[in-house]
Order: sequence, then structure tokens, then C-alpha cells
Amino acid sequence: MFLQINQVDVRYPGAERPAVLGATLGLRAGDIGVLIGPSGCGKTTLLRAVAGLERVSAGEIRLGDEVVSSARVHVAPERRRIGMVFQDYALFPHLDVAHNVGFGLKHLAAAERRARVAEVLALVDLTGSEKRFPHELSGGQQQRVALARAMAPSPRLLLLDEPFSNLDVDLRERLAHELRGILKAAGATALFVTHDQLEAFAIGDQIGVMQQGRLHQWDDAYSLYHRPATRFVADFIGHGVFVPAHIVATADGARIDTPLGTLRNVTDCPLPGADGGERCDLLLRADDIVHDDSAPVKAEVLRKAFRGSEFLYTLRLPSGETVMAHVPSHHDHQIGEHIGIRPAVDHVVTFPAESA
Repeated sequence: MFLQINQVDVRYPGAERPAVLGATLGLRAGDIGVLIGPSGCGKTTLLRAVAGLERVSAGEIRLGDEVVSSARVHVAPERRRIGMVFQDYALFPHLDVAHNVGFGLKHLAAAERRARVAEVLALVDLTGSEKRFPHELSGGQQQRVALARAMAPSPRLLLLDEPFSNLDVDLRERLAHELRGILKAAGATALFVTHDQLEAFAIGDQIGVMQQGRLHQWDDAYSLYHRPATRFVADFIGHGVFVPAHIVATADGARIDTPLGTLRNVTDCPLPGADGGERCDLLLRADDIVHDDSAPVKAEVLRKAFRGSEFLYTLRLPSGETVMAHVPSHHDHQIGEHIGIRPAVDHVVTFPAESA
């Protein structure tokens, strides 16, 4: 692993609890990692600790074979060869694009500096913009200039702190895909912070979900969605709810009795103990529920959100539990209407019953 974070704590003086507690992750050279979580969860603090802007109180951070942070070691930020892109881009308004990008290249001869500036501007598709000033650029172009400036000195690691937060939603999604392409083309290793799940999925090779200073899971997007390690990850990633269920051992593995019916031949969730069965909470995502008029279970439409090609329905089951379902938008049911639904669960995710 190129970036290794091992059991890192970050504590602010006077704070009741650590801002980061026991964080551990590894990022391979050339990969893009993303930290995601609710506001105040510690993701930006962890990023700043990697940059050297915050000191760690326990654990260690390694870049390659070098320990750059621990309780005893603190390599200064300027000696870590790390590039940073901030939320507000921090471009110099009085400098044109070429001088913004070349700001960290003053150690190079003029000809080498011009060549490197041209190289990174080509990489971010801004060739020809050298003489323009930040106020003459769109938000997306300013973001790419900030990225080019961070990449120009060839840092060994790039850190990006919510670089799309000031952009509109449509532009953010497009730039997220562009950013991944740029970083991969450059062979860059990067750690990215966002609160937007779609950005995280679009950009990250590995994604970490944080809550109250703890890193709950560090994994690829598919595993976070279908194999969440904790109840918080299951609840935070994607649209989903928990419903009470009962696991019963069978010759084929297990069956799970749910308010929507029985799931049979289940082999990939915890099996019951010697008592022959156990209560659990079953995660049901919107794509686990199929609208089927012939299904025996009828659910009441409580809310609906139009998403273009589909509705996201919030439905109340006869048992009182609430579930969500993606339904094609030509099935335009009214609030209060009852529709047939059935489970189609390919990935069974259960957790101990919350009351237990």
C-alpha cells in the first residue's frame, strides 16, 4: 500500500471526544480513495491529518515506506510532497491561468516551467486558457485549474476536499467522471472527501464511510451497497429500510420470514442458533421491492418522488412497516392508493434485531 493509515486518532484540545478514532485504511499507488459521511463525521479532519495540517495523537500515517505522522513524528506539510485542492479552489485572482498553475514550479527554469504548465493544462483539457483570469472562467473550469495547479509539481499524493461543493448538481456529476479520467490518465494517487454518494461512486476505487470519528468500512462501492459491514453503513448508503424478520434453519440453508413474505434457500446471511430460529432486522432497499399487481401483499402509497424514468415510492405495509420501491414512471399511482408488491432480494443483508 502506498498510503497507510493505521489506528489513527486525532484529538482537539478541550473536545469531549476524538475527531478521528482508530481510523485504518490502505490505498494503493494509482488508486483513488474517497471518504464519505455526514457533516462533522471526521472525514476532513482525517484528510488534514494526512496533509500534515493536523497532528495525530495515536497511530501512524505512512506514505510509501516513510512515517509522516505519529504521536512522536510529524513531517511538515511542505515536506510531504502532497497536492491539495480545496472547496473554494483558492486560485489567485490577480494571476492568469498559466501563473496560477505554475505557482509551485518556481524551482524550475522558465522553459521547463512553461512546458509543465502546458502539459497539465492539456491533461485537464484547458489548452489555450493560459492568459485567462479566474473570473473569466466557469466554476468547472476553475476547478480544473485548481486541479492542474495541484498536479503540476508531480506530488506523490493528491488530496481533494469537496472540490465540487460550490457547483450545481448536474455539473458535479459530469465533473466527477471527468476528474476520475484525469487522475487515472496522470497515474495519480488521490484521497477525496465528499458528502455526495453519487460522487463517491463515480470517482472512488475504494470508499470509506465515517460516522462520529470512526471509519466503519473501507471497501469498493459494490460491497458497501450489497455487503455493508455495519448497520450505519447499511442505513447511510442508498435508499433502504429495516424490517423485522425471523431466520429459520432449513436443509437448504435458511428461510427468512418477513412482512412481505418468505425468502427461501438463503445461504449468505447469519444462520440461527440451536434454538431453531432468531429474530433479525432485514435490510430492504428500493431495488429489492418489485411492483406486481398480482402479488398478495398490498401496500399503501405514502409518498412518491418523480425521478424521470421512475418514481421512488414510500409504501406502508399491512403490518405497519414502511418500505421504499423504484417503480417505472408510467405506473403513476396516487397517494393513498394500494399497490401489489413482492420482494426480489438478490443480496440478503441482516443485522441483529435492534431491540436485542
